[in-house]
Amino acid sequence: MLPVTLLTGVDETIRDAVAATLLAESGRGVLVRYDVSGLAAGSVTRIARTRSGVIDEEEIRMGHPCVSCAMRGSLVALLVSIAATGKYDAVIVSVPGAGDTQALAEEIARDDSGELRTDAVLTVLDTETVVRDLTGEDLIHDRGIATAAEDGRAIAEVIARQVEYANVVILSSADETVEALSRAINPQAMVRTDATGLLDLRLHNPDTAETWVEPGAISAPLQDGGRVRTLVWQSTRPFHPERLYDALEDLVNGTARGKGTVWLASQPHARLGWDSFGTNISLGVLGRWLADLPADRWSEVGQTHQARSALEWHPDHGDRATYLSITGIDLDIWELERRLDGCVLRADESTATLTDPFAPYLEGSAAA
Repeated sequence: MLPVTLLTGVDETIRDAVAATLLAESGRGVLVRYDVSGLAAGSVTRIARTRSGVIDEEEIRMGHPCVSCAMRGSLVALLVSIAATGKYDAVIVSVPGAGDTQALAEEIARDDSGELRTDAVLTVLDTETVVRDLTGEDLIHDRGIATAAEDGRAIAEVIARQVEYANVVILSSADETVEALSRAINPQAMVRTDATGLLDLRLHNPDTAETWVEPGAISAPLQDGGRVRTLVWQSTRPFHPERLYDALEDLVNGTARGKGTVWLASQPHARLGWDSFGTNISLGVLGRWLADLPADRWSEVGQTHQARSALEWHPDHGDRATYLSITGIDLDIWELERRLDGCVLRADESTATLTDPFAPYLEGSAAA
């Protein structure tokens, strides 16, 4: 089988330098990269090269100018053709900043040729800018990264999701705070300051990786590092919708990444997911609670939630609960915990008279 390494990161210069290091180490390796400078006009140029020179170059035209769309449907066919030659022993794919490494890794795993496997997913971070990026509110378009016109993601979301799915995080230079922040966002990842030796490691398992990024799951680092702190918070009582809505801005102020599952008193049948990236936050419907589903439909719910529910099932409300992990730098854990506690529905409050400011955003969901 041909081992494939996926490399991503929003800083193109640093990503290119790491890609060159990997290619130089690879022996009979191939580097596949994408020139996305023509994306807005509907074209991407894919270039495959060895240490000796270019072996394949193709312009990919598309009706919808999307980096991931350009790669999906064309990358696997190229990789299979490279494997079929028998000349090469590794492929490094440099994924543009807006690309989706998870989608690509899953597409490679689905290939039925039997010729490919993803050995590792790597992401590179610029230690000079990543803290500001992960805790701010800038959008991906603010950074000039080539992407679809309708891509409204925050740069914090792009970077956080890249880190969360990576097997290895490569820092542009040593930095204790950035290393600790990377480990807090993805406790399973190796953190390195160089890329040497990584092509010899088989690190990626698509099934395991899927559980790392399961919607509604939390991140629980073994320990906080210096200025980086993570609050892991849980409540077996639902949130009061108005108090939570009014507090959202304060709850994410100064944070880098928050995620988890939310029980909202006004939406008793909807299991909500919390996703915050810097100061950007969204609550969306993940589906129904296990308590509302027949046992033969529990497979519709993620494995992590099923496992947690089996351990913490409540005799009255089943798997309904809120559990969150919120990570930040110099985060006031006690104040954040106090604010979250204050948003919970009190025992003397009735759900019958609640006003729900979240309702307009959740309309149309079968679970809501």
